Amino acid sequence: MILSTTNNVDGKPVKDYLGIVTGETIIGANIVKDVFASIRDIVGGRSSSYEKVLREAKNTALKEMTENAEKLNADAVIGIDLDYETVGNRGGMLMVTASGTAVKL
Repeated sequence: MILSTTNNVDGKPVKDYLGIVTGETIIGANIVKDVFASIRDIVGGRSSSYEKVLREAKNTALKEMTENAEKLNADAVIGIDLDYETVGNRGGMLMVTASGTAVKL
């Protein structure tokens, strides 16, 4: 499965557009990560624990989107867009959505 943020795949013309496919995930961070992230906000630096959660959420959303494209027998998903939002009380959870167009090449 080819995944692309562009609207085509170089050298491979699109033969059929199969429809929009999506993947979503909502993931929460725990209080320990929140405490260490707060300290990082004060002293500066990167929050590796939040970066790990963010990567996990992105990968899960892309995997779900890919699985939905495979159900359509797609060869690729083009025009992929990733969106990140905070949800829940005090923005304590992270929502990541991946969407694109499933195509046959």
